[in-house]
Amino acid sequence: MRRREKGGRARAPEERRGLLAQLRNPPGGRNARIMLLALAVDRTGSGLWAASSVLYLTFVTQLSAQQIGVLLGVAGVAGIAGSPLAGRLAGRFPVRPLLIGCHLLRLVTLGLVLVCTGFDALLPVVAVTYLGDRAAKTLEMLFATRTAGERRAAYQALSRSAANAGYGVGAGIAAIGLAVGTTGAYRVLILGNALSFVVAAVLVWRTTEPAERVVVARAGGAAPGGPVADGPGSGRQIADGPESGRPAGPWRDRGYLRFVLLDIPMNLDDSVLAVGLPLWLVNRTSAPHALVPAFLVVNTVLVVVLQLSVSRRAEGPRRATRAVLLYGVLMFVCCGFLAVATRGGTWAAGAVLLAAALLVTLAELMRSVSSWELAVLLAPQDARAAYLGVAGMSQSIQKSAGPPLLTGVVMAAGPVGWLALGTVVAGLAVVQRRACARRLGIGPSRTEPAALAIG
Repeated sequence: MRRREKGGRARAPEERRGLLAQLRNPPGGRNARIMLLALAVDRTGSGLWAASSVLYLTFVTQLSAQQIGVLLGVAGVAGIAGSPLAGRLAGRFPVRPLLIGCHLLRLVTLGLVLVCTGFDALLPVVAVTYLGDRAAKTLEMLFATRTAGERRAAYQALSRSAANAGYGVGAGIAAIGLAVGTTGAYRVLILGNALSFVVAAVLVWRTTEPAERVVVARAGGAAPGGPVADGPGSGRQIADGPESGRPAGPWRDRGYLRFVLLDIPMNLDDSVLAVGLPLWLVNRTSAPHALVPAFLVVNTVLVVVLQLSVSRRAEGPRRATRAVLLYGVLMFVCCGFLAVATRGGTWAAGAVLLAAALLVTLAELMRSVSSWELAVLLAPQDARAAYLGVAGMSQSIQKSAGPPLLTGVVMAAGPVGWLALGTVVAGLAVVQRRACARRLGIGPSRTEPAALAIG
């Protein structure tokens, strides 16, 4: 007998297993297990780079703050092209060798970072590194989609847990090198990131190319689809795209481009956590500065602990679209907390900001599952590579546009700016939910639970 949930769907025994048990035997079997290890290794290297890159560029290559800003800004823009490029290539070539190529490309460019000393030489090298990084993330998503199948949300949760653990390990190792503070220590950290690409490439090479069950299109060009099911194992087919008159590709699919456009503000939690919270604490509140590292600790721990549980409650189109609404609510309340943090004393402001960090992390948990799940469900099955490549642009664009939006517009307007941001994001979440539900053919259902539960 399988235990049944409130929504009526029976929970399989594998869905009730803990994090460590599912990491040992994830959806997708051996391929998925090796890929999760490769991802953790890759993100460990990314943690080394994130913690040391600015200081390396400052003290070793002697770049000015303005040059570093331009360098990273251009690199972020170059990274936007990585996702659609990877999706286009994955539609023509196997994913596995492409991902290995991305790891090796970044190995070469990081090697060049160690020998390039001038701004002009570093600019294209770092730009190509970021392009390869975004391409690799898109290819990892495609690999997971094909390997994990209908349990892709559970795999996504495991991958986020593995990635956050890797980032944490990388940042911890980097702290040792930064404490030493010599040129040699900085170079060792960069070499450590390069080594992570070698190990990740070897691990990916040990996998086998995942087979994608492509649905043959009908005469009208539409992918077969049926009534939308609310999660795996329901016995009904999930619609993979428009029922008729499907556009020739994602760039001509207005409905999908609308989803990608609205998904950009649905990723603002990343900039709020990394940029908004620390700068708001330092510049506009009396909270102790020692709380800044606590924001990242809260985020990392909660993502590792709760991501798998949240993914179980956001699988399938109905739950994924409802998670978009919950994301908007959480971001609205988080922004409200940031707005009132300026009015309290030292400890009151600190408590409010910690609550805001908790809320933005819960929003991130909702977004990380729903955004990916909807990107897959809204794409025609026989063209998912190209569609997911375009969907991956939303995160890259947000990473480039989010920080200047927060610092130059939201925070410049003071508490009112945060209230306006929360209102806009919540409103766009409603629009996104309605648009996705309409495209997927989801109607109201009285049997569905009224809200998602976290825990």
